[in-house]
Amino acid sequence: MTAYPILYDPDCGFCRVSVALLLSWDRAHRLRPVALGGEEADTLLGGMPEDEQMASWHLVTPGGPVRSAGAAFSPLLRLLPAGRPLAWLTERFPGASERGYRWVADHRTALSRALPAALERWADRVISESRRDGR
Repeated sequence: MTAYPILYDPDCGFCRVSVALLLSWDRAHRLRPVALGGEEADTLLGGMPEDEQMASWHLVTPGGPVRSAGAAFSPLLRLLPAGRPLAWLTERFPGASERGYRWVADHRTALSRALPAALERWADRVISESRRDGR
């Protein structure tokens, strides 16, 4: 089975919780979390400038392009159980998907501050366990 790297900001609590929620949804273990800022992220993103890397999350599709920000919703959702209807919506309304993503990304610091510490600890455990499982 092919693992799809999902790249996220490891210093962002909201980002870690979001990735952990996706990993929990991903019962087939098709996603593999990769923290931005490391060698693997640089390799996967093929020379993408650091400011562009850190501006959003990214999904690396095997043999295909890197999808970032709102454009990554559709391929990501198609990997998840019962995600196809949501994928269809993001394809139908790409501008809304991008604007929604951008709003969240622009407010992720405030959103992170609102998260309980226990939720961030849970997210870190989920991400760590998925790495140990070889995802």
